[in-house]
Amino acid sequence: MSGIFSHPLRVYALATLAPILLIALGAVFGGFFAIAALIYMTALAYGLDAVISRTAPTHQEDETKGAADILSVTLGLLHFTLLALIVFALSGGTGLTIGATALVFLAAGLFFGQVSNSNAHELIHRGNWALRTLGKWVYISLLFGHHASAHPKVHHRWVATPDDPNTAQEGDSFYDFVADAWIGSFVAGYEMEKQDLQRRSKPGLNPYYIYVLGGFVMLVLAAVIGGIGGLIGYVLLCLHAQIQLLLSDYVQHYGLLRSKNSEGDYEPVGPKHSWNAPHWFTGHMMLNAPRHSDHHAHPMRPYPSLAPPSEGEAPILPYSLPMMATIALVPPLWNRVMGRTLKRWHKQQDQPT
Repeated sequence: MSGIFSHPLRVYALATLAPILLIALGAVFGGFFAIAALIYMTALAYGLDAVISRTAPTHQEDETKGAADILSVTLGLLHFTLLALIVFALSGGTGLTIGATALVFLAAGLFFGQVSNSNAHELIHRGNWALRTLGKWVYISLLFGHHASAHPKVHHRWVATPDDPNTAQEGDSFYDFVADAWIGSFVAGYEMEKQDLQRRSKPGLNPYYIYVLGGFVMLVLAAVIGGIGGLIGYVLLCLHAQIQLLLSDYVQHYGLLRSKNSEGDYEPVGPKHSWNAPHWFTGHMMLNAPRHSDHHAHPMRPYPSLAPPSEGEAPILPYSLPMMATIALVPPLWNRVMGRTLKRWHKQQDQPT
């Protein structure tokens, strides 16, 4: 455990583990801790991004060795502990007031959708079976298990094309996007897994059975932990977290499309097909998920080694990824802010080099 608090990963560790402590204390004691947990995930994150202008360094893989995986495993295991505690608290088990319950619910949903999601995303791209399995079960615990198949097998293949359910077209609001993305990625991921099984010499089990059965088990466990109140709170919490995840997908590829060549094939995925954000604090808190272009170029690359794009190489969001996700909830504001940014990017691309 001490390794993740030593250079160079201590900022990642502090940024991701601190909210777990605050949310857990808020779930038990309410009051100041519940307020502090929500402030951490919102105002503090925005404020630190605004005042700290430097970007996180890019580390060579041998610099961090296994420390990156240690932090990811720690976050993954603590995810389940925190989730059980929050379900218990939402059921009234810790005696929180209505106000404290609402604060804890909001803070926990933001954490699960922004930090746990980023970590699970990191894990499902690992070559190690145990790490991939841990990431898969984090998604299952949020009733979003199909993402473990749809993300690497559909999104990474068809990103920035109309064939990718998780690429938002220019002019689509988040509310236009969200249902199609959820259902579309579920169906497309299932079809890809089915095709992969048909190509194998030995039959196997479609992982979708695990996703669905695992989700059912999670629902039962939520009911055991918190009764009907815990079950309802758990479902609403998963919905809250899923919205955060889908907001990230919506923002990170909005309006970016790959062109086709004369033979009708899409151009290769490049830096220009993902929105990036250079912000220091949320970059650490989200394990460099905002360095999205490099992730699509190198899906297996560990988060400390993801590099920001060179100037003019890729589109840059005007605000941090969480802030842009918040703006996306208000379509008129989104159209004003992102419409101008996308227009500038297209104009820059049309200029001769």
